[in-house]
Amino acid sequence: MALAPRAVLVHRTTEYAELLARHGTHGQAAFFLSSRGRSVDDIAERHRRTAAALAEVAAAVPLTWRQTRVERADLDRFLFGPEDVVVVVGQDGLVANTAKYLTGQPVIGIDTDPGRNPGVLVRHRARDAGRLFASALQQATGGEELTMVEAVADDTQRLLALNEIYLGPAGHQTVRYRIGSDGGDGSGTDSSSGMEAQASSGVLVGTGTGATGWLRSLWQERGSALTLPSPAERRLLWFVREAWPSPATGTTRVAGELHGGARLELTVESDRLVAFGDGMEQDAVELVWGQTVRVGVAASALRLLG
Repeated sequence: MALAPRAVLVHRTTEYAELLARHGTHGQAAFFLSSRGRSVDDIAERHRRTAAALAEVAAAVPLTWRQTRVERADLDRFLFGPEDVVVVVGQDGLVANTAKYLTGQPVIGIDTDPGRNPGVLVRHRARDAGRLFASALQQATGGEELTMVEAVADDTQRLLALNEIYLGPAGHQTVRYRIGSDGGDGSGTDSSSGMEAQASSGVLVGTGTGATGWLRSLWQERGSALTLPSPAERRLLWFVREAWPSPATGTTRVAGELHGGARLELTVESDRLVAFGDGMEQDAVELVWGQTVRVGVAASALRLLG
């Protein structure tokens, strides 16, 4: 007998809840902020709107469904099932934080703070939840398929991200590595010219969804002639940050694109390099001297219901 669908409501601890946890009471939190020229009122109001949105979404879950909640900090310990409909209640970034743990489950983004969020990934309001639940299972293969980026190390460590993957030093030092790309299906760049030794502050590989954030800032700062990908396009851009020229290191490979089966390859020549996705540094893959990591378009995609 098939399991009933399960609505998984993903949320994060609000700033107000964090203030209460730190200071104990509303009054003490208000005093702390006022002593620094800030008011607790706006923060408390955003907390109220988030709580109200969560309650409204929970009430809209069909009676025959199961439901549960998971906080962002617990995502790496939560087991999503194939029958889940994932409802992200919060900001665009929370969708990205959730995407790496999914395997094709439909995702509904609920904006708790319209006007403050861009609404690129959280496209709906809490009042729409009932209609969205009704249509979620009808769209068995529907929704927009957003491209993700994947990093796979030679020891089988694997990292997925929706916006971007950063590879670089854990602190603010320079990291050394060798960099090159294979052609995959013939669509990669510089597949025949070997690897280049580099020293830099890291490498960023981003998707079309990430092209509104960190990737775009690098693209714009660099004055790149490359075209930014769209969110559903199976193409990535990559940029090396602050490559340092020296007798032993070069700067000829500082940007490129990857599509199809092409992979960017880095071999570590420093004590330690970390790779993390979508700003989640606490969930980083660690690589040591001599290890190799390959980055490219992921086989899986985020299925976002429109």
